[in-house]
Amino acid sequence: MLRLCLVILSVFALGPASAMVGGAAPAGEFARAAIMIVGSRGNFCTGTLIAKDLVLTAAHCVPSGSDYKLVQFDAQRQPNLRDTLRVERHPQFSQQTFDNHRATADVALIKLAAPVQNAAQATLFGGAFAVAPGDRFAVAGYGLTERGNGKTGGALRAASLVATGKPGNLQIRLVDPAAKGERAGLGACTGDSGAPVFRDDGGRFLVIGVVSWSTGPNGAEGCGGLTGVTPLSLYRSWVVDTARKLGSSLAP
Repeated sequence: MLRLCLVILSVFALGPASAMVGGAAPAGEFARAAIMIVGSRGNFCTGTLIAKDLVLTAAHCVPSGSDYKLVQFDAQRQPNLRDTLRVERHPQFSQQTFDNHRATADVALIKLAAPVQNAAQATLFGGAFAVAPGDRFAVAGYGLTERGNGKTGGALRAASLVATGKPGNLQIRLVDPAAKGERAGLGACTGDSGAPVFRDDGGRFLVIGVVSWSTGPNGAEGCGGLTGVTPLSLYRSWVVDTARKLGSSLAP
């Protein structure tokens, strides 16, 4: 199992970049709220603007002891960094549990120092939540297309994946329906931690979870096999309450 938020020193040395392994496509309008997060220790992840001044991401992306910046790219693909004010990790998140490859509350919020103007905001799924094998989801992230090559990250790409195994409210495993996890296919990779996982709800793409981990084919180390998701079903109330305490208005 690969932790997807790792040290990447050359992520801004961008050529024709893409994100997610397996030939993922450029992200559509529904994914415009996905943003890139960089840490002072060299790590980078993906997050989602759920308010003009609030980002949803994975808790393991934002360990204490680091500073974090929001990255936006201009028309020439040059990065612009925005300051962050505060990080809130879910109180039930356990780094040890995560490191032992077990499900935990891998959810966090980042409060920005100033609102992001003219940016898309994603809406959290708010209805009854149940997932069955074969249910389809869209994942969008800034991660790598080639594991270990930082030059292949930094552009927003999306992939359509389906649920596999026995989905629950603690963890969902997604897979490329063509590759079925048995050979290299579409999936999250380094830098896609915290990426939004969307569900089409009558034509509206709503966020139902965040990306936490990946595997290679047949459960091997790497990318292109399974994409592990922490669903928000148990944690949505914490997100809403924390956003309110931080003075952020969530997207309707």
